[in-house]
Amino acid sequence: MKQLIVKRIGVAAAIAATMVLSACHTAPKTIYQWGGYQPQVYQHFKGESPDQQIAVLEKDLLAIGAAGNMAPPGYHAHLGMLYAMTGKEALVAPQFETEKKLFPESSAYMDFLLKKSKKSEN
Repeated sequence: MKQLIVKRIGVAAAIAATMVLSACHTAPKTIYQWGGYQPQVYQHFKGESPDQQIAVLEKDLLAIGAAGNMAPPGYHAHLGMLYAMTGKEALVAPQFETEKKLFPESSAYMDFLLKKSKKSEN
């Protein structure tokens, strides 16, 4: 009888310890902070206003930077393309260069877009 009680107390203690330890677990921090990027890409493909998308992406980019986080791949490239669509040519190249610096694997595509944007300026 004593063994059964000791066994049940041991099981209860193990369950309690598991619950306490699992409650302490926090979700891992993600590498990138997305902000409104994904919904804005969707809005872009739906044909929504580029100016509205730019406003959201710029606001989110400030918040991401203020929190010491990093925007995801494609964020600066998309923002640069939106600037190009709205005639803000002076803002296009810096976004493409930032994308290239942060994500070197995008260099070939960013160079292509930079070359294309320079042709359209001439």
